[in-house]
Amino acid sequence: MPTLRIKISIFVNYFLFAILLNSVGTVILLVQSYFKVSEPAASYLDPFKDISIGVASFLVGAFISKIGYKKSMLIGLASVAIACAIVPSVKLFIAIKILCAIAGFAFGLIKVSVFGTIGIVTHSEKEHLSMMNFIESFFMVGILSGYFLFAYFSKDPESGNWFNAYYVIAALAVIAFLILLSAPLDESAIKMDATKSSGQDLADMLKLILMPLVISFVICAFFYVLIEQSTMNWLPTFNKKVLHIAESLAIIWTSILPASMAIGRFLAGVLLRKLNWLYVLIGCLVGATFVLLLSLYLTKHTVVPASITSVKDVPLVAFIFPIIGIFLSPIYPAINSLVLATLPKARHGAMSGLIVVFSALGGTLGSVITGYLFKEVGGVNAFYFSLVPISILAISLFMFNKIKSKTTVLRVVPNQAVV
Repeated sequence: MPTLRIKISIFVNYFLFAILLNSVGTVILLVQSYFKVSEPAASYLDPFKDISIGVASFLVGAFISKIGYKKSMLIGLASVAIACAIVPSVKLFIAIKILCAIAGFAFGLIKVSVFGTIGIVTHSEKEHLSMMNFIESFFMVGILSGYFLFAYFSKDPESGNWFNAYYVIAALAVIAFLILLSAPLDESAIKMDATKSSGQDLADMLKLILMPLVISFVICAFFYVLIEQSTMNWLPTFNKKVLHIAESLAIIWTSILPASMAIGRFLAGVLLRKLNWLYVLIGCLVGATFVLLLSLYLTKHTVVPASITSVKDVPLVAFIFPIIGIFLSPIYPAINSLVLATLPKARHGAMSGLIVVFSALGGTLGSVITGYLFKEVGGVNAFYFSLVPISILAISLFMFNKIKSKTTVLRVVPNQAVV
């Protein structure tokens, strides 16, 4: 029962941050209407989020054995609850940026702690891989809920009513805080090196980066998140500015993407139990490439009305493009689980920190590049550039598999890095 309670808690935490963090794509669209800012200016909301995620993850990953998973998650939830309660009364662009930074820092605490906690509450590689896919699927459900939440409050974007969505998120953060506070968690497994200095903790984390397996993983994670975030953050803008779908409808339509990602991760959880993970993930990239090219082809050859306000007028491409999520989504949780499963539980916190740091960098770069491409070459051509990181990711997966097949079971040597 104690294990069940902490599992419920981390699912709730992930659900909350899925709503908050992945509303950035929607907010990028809304701030363009409310504050009258350009696409490149709006795109910098993502770096405020991702850079703070990276900083928090780096610090927490290095010192998690001293802070503790539960305490880190409680700090993250409390800070988000306070920030979301304040922002609607301010209604300034800089306030949105600060909120993104606070949310990013809090998610850094949450994600590193959640990944580490999964290692505590699971007892085999298969169980770890299964739970990782399940929790990432639930993350997609949170994203889906976020689109409907913001769509409900954004029927008149210029009025600023969409700020009220943050009150709902603040209330969810309080609920999540109370659930976690009451959930027991035995963290003795991560405190085996509690006598080490902070400098030694940081050095051990940095030494992980020198491992060939970790290097190959980092490349995969970086380019995956670059693809995912550029698509997720700019699909609402693509729906409005390229397909001419009204804002509230464009936001709702974007919800097809996280829904398809949830389906993809659920199906992957089944397939990965029976098939070689490399074959599954390369097949996913082939499928994603096909959907991307088909969608952009249809966009160029579809005549759309000047403004679409009714569901019956939404073009076919608006249904097809978000389905790319089915093929992209299994990659991230699979590679995360594979690299974590090679490490002892005491090092899961440090490795999780590295995962989130490089994921945040990839997300930032993807969002900013796509924002500039939207302005310079148009929405359709901007997404053609996704073919470059998709190709690099495919090559990187083969490299990751080759190195992993040569890697023996890793162990901890006292006062040394993981070897």
